[in-house]
Amino acid sequence: MLVELSAVEKLYNNGEENEVHALHDINLFVREGEMVCLCGPSGSGKTTILSIIGCVFPPTSGRAAIAGKKISRLPDHFLCLYRREKIGFIFQNFNLLPDLTVLENITLPLYPSGMNPANRRRLAEPLLEKMGIAHRKKFPVGKISGGELQRVAICRALINDPPIVLADEPTAHLDSRLAFQFMEIMEELKGDGKTIVLTSHDPRVYEHKAIDRVVEVADGRICNTAERV
Repeated sequence: MLVELSAVEKLYNNGEENEVHALHDINLFVREGEMVCLCGPSGSGKTTILSIIGCVFPPTSGRAAIAGKKISRLPDHFLCLYRREKIGFIFQNFNLLPDLTVLENITLPLYPSGMNPANRRRLAEPLLEKMGIAHRKKFPVGKISGGELQRVAICRALINDPPIVLADEPTAHLDSRLAFQFMEIMEELKGDGKTIVLTSHDPRVYEHKAIDRVVEVADGRICNTAERV
């Protein structure tokens, strides 16, 4: 298994009056090259699951591992390094910097490595071409369309060539045409060997033919898992 969550619990504000028990006994296993959708209403806990897989924060208890390496208790510094190498994030609201160009936004994850500008551009060019936005690379992202913003966000997620791609409600602000295009891109990435975990309550996502498994989450618990045939 590439991703393993075993008996994972997550509490926010642990021990305080406003404590929230966000996850209860989560057991989730994702195989290499699989595309899994975490499905459930807002507040169900699916984004918290995604954040633990993505090394954003550790679980309160239980085991979380990627490719056999336990990430449950790694210090923040090591979580950050591991996240940079292994995880590509596609955020619901893109989280792009509007005053920076398309190229600058895509290459932002490379800056901590100290890579020089020429090498950053060299890594970005194939992604820009693949996503059909090479002609926009010098545009500020504040001046491009919603569909192009989504493609910039995908390029940024892929710039470090991570084995795992995580997408949180990726079609929430997209019309039907753009949602279809997004899922077609995800299917291509799956074909390239990427392991993909998405959160969504959008049938355009969880009913897509490329989804291998739908995991239903409610009230911080996994309540059903359905393999796609």
